[in-house]
Amino acid sequence: MADAENVNAREVHSLRTGYHALVGYMRVQPGSGVPIVEISGEIDASNSNDILLGVLDDVPDDVPGLVLDLRHTDYLDSAGIRALFELARRLRARRQQLRLVVLNDGIVRRVLTLTAFTEVVDLHETPADAQAAIATQWGNDR
Repeated sequence: MADAENVNAREVHSLRTGYHALVGYMRVQPGSGVPIVEISGEIDASNSNDILLGVLDDVPDDVPGLVLDLRHTDYLDSAGIRALFELARRLRARRQQLRLVVLNDGIVRRVLTLTAFTEVVDLHETPADAQAAIATQWGNDR
């Protein structure tokens, strides 16, 4: 993280549990041009819209895509899934890619697979893998 530029951070409060989610912690690896947004905590009905709007506001229009790092997200409900589908749709409309980083054996990966989100957005094990996939696709599309 020392090599990254920290752009923004905000907290969104979950009304369901009183648990705070750190949302929108964006870092841009030098030379990659692909921002990473880390979301820690919960994405649920009480905060999913704020997360969606916050992430969209933080992503510049001139980058090829966004990596959303959900390795520290421990809860994702149907409103969270809807927000992720909407994020993917809005980024596609801006001609930007969305890639997610999730734990291989985590509950978030299982939820994303069961809801067919993986048919819309590719999942990766590391932020670096996701950034490289975006950069490769962007280079192929140019």
